[in-house]
This record gives sequence, structure tokens and C-alpha cells, in this order.
Amino acid sequence: MSPAPNTPQCSAKGCRTDAVWVLAWNNPKLHTPERRKTWLACEEHREHLSKFLGVRGFLKDVVRLEDWEEPAL
Repeated sequence: MSPAPNTPQCSAKGCRTDAVWVLAWNNPKLHTPERRKTWLACEEHREHLSKFLGVRGFLKDVVRLEDWEEPAL
């Protein structure tokens, strides 16, 4: 699947597929508890990227892209 123009793309290395998911995370050694960094994921890479962040204790939330709202800081 090739991406549509100007659409968010998956954060997985080498993937250019349109993103469907937002993976919200933070590194507690670097970020305040309320801070959220984001990776985007296509259907194929959502589980892989979630596991990568999860085993490090960084993953905070997984939300469909259309439902994502950037938290106010």
C-alpha cells in the first residue's frame, strides 16, 4: 500500500505505509510523567512497535489516529 499525499506515515524503519495508530510513550528517565512522545504505526507494525516500547516500560497508550488528541501540557 503506498501512502496518500500529506498523510502521516508509519514510524517503523523503512515503512512508508499510511499510519492508523498512535503509540504514546515516554522515557521516565528523560521525560516528566505527563509528557507524551508519539510514534505512528500502520496495522502491520502496531504490535511490533508496541512490544518494543512495552518491554522498556515506555508505552503509555495506543489510540487510533483519528481518535488521537494531543494532550495539553
